[in-house]
Amino acid sequence: MKENKIPSSDDGFNYPTKKEIYVPIYSDIYNKTKDFRFQLTATLSIRNTSPKDSLFIKNVDYYNTDGNFVRGYIKQPIYLKPLESIEYVIEEEDTAGGSGANFLITWGANKPLVPVFQGVMVGVSGQQGFAFTTDGVIISETE
Repeated sequence: MKENKIPSSDDGFNYPTKKEIYVPIYSDIYNKTKDFRFQLTATLSIRNTSPKDSLFIKNVDYYNTDGNFVRGYIKQPIYLKPLESIEYVIEEEDTAGGSGANFLITWGANKPLVPVFQGVMVGVSGQQGFAFTTDGVIISETE
């Protein structure tokens, strides 16, 4: 499968390694019927797994089930130091994303890195609790 390439840009975010990641997020899931939704707390976790190099993040953008932009979580590029992590939380009461919500993240680095992008969803009903994760997938890259 051939990957899409991120076009060169003059926005100042140019690194030898640059990738765009898609992370599925479930802010709610169906329970019993299509008419009953169970609200979840969802966390996007971004982890720099490199013990030596920084990970640069251009955007952390949240989209809803219909593919519409909901909100951006950073206003300008940030970086994660070696082995640093950052989280973004979609609170249980936040229904803007829906069952098919997702994050798009663009990141760059001066060397090839293997960061981890995960969604962690948690729900509690009475005395029952559950949690599950989703992994980010590369949707475009340059190296």
